[in-house]
This record gives sequence, structure tokens and C-alpha cells, in this order.
Amino acid sequence: MGPILIVMENGASGFVDSSKELITKGREIAKNLEISSIAVGFGQDAESQLKNLPVDRVIAITNPELSQYHPLAYEKTLSEIVKKEEPYLTLVANTTMGMDLGAGVASSVSLPLIAYCNQVAIAGQEVVATSSVFAGKLMAEIVVPKSGAVLTVMPGAWSATEDSGSPQVDVLSVDIPPSMRILRTIEPEKSDVDITKADILISVGRGIEGPENLTLAEELAEAIGGVVSCSRPVVDAGWLPKSRQVGKSGQTVKPKLYMAFGISGAPEHQQGMKDADLIIAVNTDENASIMDIAHFGTTVDMLELMPALTERLRGE
Repeated sequence: MGPILIVMENGASGFVDSSKELITKGREIAKNLEISSIAVGFGQDAESQLKNLPVDRVIAITNPELSQYHPLAYEKTLSEIVKKEEPYLTLVANTTMGMDLGAGVASSVSLPLIAYCNQVAIAGQEVVATSSVFAGKLMAEIVVPKSGAVLTVMPGAWSATEDSGSPQVDVLSVDIPPSMRILRTIEPEKSDVDITKADILISVGRGIEGPENLTLAEELAEAIGGVVSCSRPVVDAGWLPKSRQVGKSGQTVKPKLYMAFGISGAPEHQQGMKDADLIIAVNTDENASIMDIAHFGTTVDMLELMPALTERLRGE
């Protein structure tokens, strides 16, 4: 059985958290299967960023031009590495880059692609990947064939590792296809908050009724030391920006406290918050799906409860 190959993705300041999360699970699987783990990184800083990762070996592709994602060069280089190393699992984060790269590499090396994974477990002598399908309405359990597979893993599926190590370091430089050049990168507008890093989220859904009531959520969030997030209908209505959306098509969050106000709890939303330490649901429908995963729930009117909680927290 070949090694576990983990593809690292560059962010504004080092590797993104979703890549660090892959290290956590990749190392665990490798240890249980008694195989090695290898991390691959791209860009002029790849060697310095990789050399302390807690894996057995790292491969640094040090072309300065590859500090930003280059579809043709990344796919060509990673495909060649997969052919040479013959990994059992190739793990890529299910980000914009990962969805593009994972599919391209799987096709290039004729391996199956298992996308939208949120769990990988060892069952006897088999490795089983759990994948979200039909917009999160179903979870499919897929046995990874002995020949291996490429997995794109949902960000937030595991905790990011902060451990360090002293792996063997291999440094490579590759030829970049001349048919594509990156002229410039257009960054999205910066969000005012990063909901993935918040310990407390006051999350609102369709039950907020209108943007004029968002003040109630904002005041509660301020009083409790949290930030406001939301479900998809609130973003679709234009009441909050996409950066505040929790769910499969938004952000995956793991706060210590998740308070869901007026959120029905569709599978797409649950996928983004179900691993919160404490979930409190407020919904007038006692049969709402969110109640099935909430630790505590109430059917009181959210528009009455939010200001009452804020008043109590402020000691008024």
C-alpha cells in the first residue's frame, strides 16, 4: 500500500487552515495503516513552510511562479508526483483550488475522485470515505479501492494540527507550461469578520423576517461576545454578505456556542455547523430539523427572546 499524499494550499501568510486539517487526518490514517505520510507544497517559500510539518517526508516545488495557484503547472506536477509515489490516498482540501486540482489530477492518473468528503474512517481492512451528496441531503459511504483514490475534503472536517516535526525534505523545480501565465490576481473584498474563527455565533435565518431586525442579533452578539452569522436565505435576500453564510455553500464553523435563531436546519446548513460544541436552537416550529441536532431548543418567538437575552446579559 502506498503512502498518504497531502497537498498543501498557500494562503496570504502560509498554508491555509484547511490544508493543516488534512495533515491531522492524513497522519492519523498513515499511522493506523502503518504507511508513510508525504506533504507537497508549491512556491518559493515551500521548503521553509514544509520542513517542520509532522509528516514523514515533504516535497517542495520551489518555483517562485507557483506561489499562486497555476492550474496547468499544479496539475502536471502533482500528477507526475502521484505516478511516481503511487499514494493510496491523495488528500486535497475541497476549496476552489482543490476542487479544480483534485478533479484534474484524478483524471490525469486514472484514479477515482471522492469529492465533498467530511470523514475518513478505517473499518477493518478497508478505508471508508463519507461524502456529502445531493446538496447535503444524503451522506454516501464509499470504500476506497486498494488502488487508491483522490479525496477532496471539506474545510472544517477536522481540527488543524499545530504539531511540528522533522521530515525528510525533497526540493524540486519544474518546467511551467508556457501556454498559461498569471497576469494578476483579483482578491475578493475583505470581510469585516471571519466567522470560522469566532467562539460564539449568533446565527439568523428566514425567521428574522427582514433586515430591520438584524439589529437585534447584532446587539445580542455584542452583549455575549460573539458575531452574527446566517443561513443561505438571509444571504439570498441580500440582508448579509456571503462571508457570513454557514453551510455547504458557505463556511464550515466549529464555535464553542452556536445559537440558531429562526433557522429550519436544512442538511446544507447543518453540514456547516453540526460540530459546534453547544447548539441552541430557537424556532417556533418544534419539528424543525435544527431541533434534531440541537443540544437545547425552544419554540419562543426569537424577536422577543433576543432583546430579552441582550438585556439580561447587559445587566439592565
